Amino acid sequence: MQPVIKDITTSAHDRVYRGLRTRIMHGQIAPGHALTLRGIGREFDCSMTPAREAVNRLVAEGALSMSSSGRVATPELSNERIEELAALRALIEVELASRALPRAHMALIERLQTINATIADVVSNRDAVGYIRSNLEFHRTLYLRAQAPAMLAMCETVWLQLGPTMRALYTRLRRSEPPHYHRLIIAALKAGDEPGLRLAVRTDVTQGLKMIADRT
Repeated sequence: MQPVIKDITTSAHDRVYRGLRTRIMHGQIAPGHALTLRGIGREFDCSMTPAREAVNRLVAEGALSMSSSGRVATPELSNERIEELAALRALIEVELASRALPRAHMALIERLQTINATIADVVSNRDAVGYIRSNLEFHRTLYLRAQAPAMLAMCETVWLQLGPTMRALYTRLRRSEPPHYHRLIIAALKAGDEPGLRLAVRTDVTQGLKMIADRT
């Protein structure tokens, strides 16, 4: 019976980890929000063990912080940290986009256009969480074509660390239109323009974060 119990525990841990990870990445949890194992257990209907394992894994990824007293919370990022993560995004995402370009068939471009239309809708509704979710879907859809899973995993770790702060800061920006540079990314993909694509991606992932940091 022991292997069965172990499998159930592993499954619960994975469910809690993925659930918390998604919420943090999409900005559904505010920066500085404290979490307890008991509260996580109630929310995900699990015991303390999978809740603790999921929290420890997210702390290791930088998605949660743990104080010396054991208090667990979503991190509150300084402007310097935001700029550092923006620089990482520029390095990793520009390379992913460049690798995706040779595989950017028309179906991919049409999918990106559809996602961008969704972004326009959530922006008009002032839906910060919907904006973050759709924006990341736009970028992930493109980067999957790069066929570079290790690089994409690094990229998602950066997104994960930025999630709560992006929610708070995008709310302050009160965007009224979708990102201008998404249209430039799509245009560069259509034209097979690698320099234009690299510039559009770099500007998209750095300018927005710089504007956010400047307004904190």
